[in-house]
Amino acid sequence: MLWTVDPTSPTPLFEQLAAQVRRAIADQKLTAGERLPSAKELAASLEINLHTVLRAYQALRDEGLIELRRGRGAVVIADDPGLVNLHLMADELLAEAGRLGLPHESVVELLEGRRS
Repeated sequence: MLWTVDPTSPTPLFEQLAAQVRRAIADQKLTAGERLPSAKELAASLEINLHTVLRAYQALRDEGLIELRRGRGAVVIADDPGLVNLHLMADELLAEAGRLGLPHESVVELLEGRRS
């Protein structure tokens, strides 16, 4: 799996990395049970700080997409590509809102208005 980050992008590096893992899961290039590279290996290969990779992995864990196991590393546990796609769309929506200068609260209001 080849991942890259763009240090000149306004998107934080950890978010770039997490988005690429989400996309790989959504596209079923990564499936449940597969191991991700160790944080140390990935940080070295991307020439970024170890804590940046760990932050991306923690975000993915908090979303229920991966499991972090001491001694085993990061393992994909997501088995619903549709849910992962929803995460990706939400990321894209929030990124676009940020580019337009809209706070997250405005996005939530916009979405809630659509349900009425």
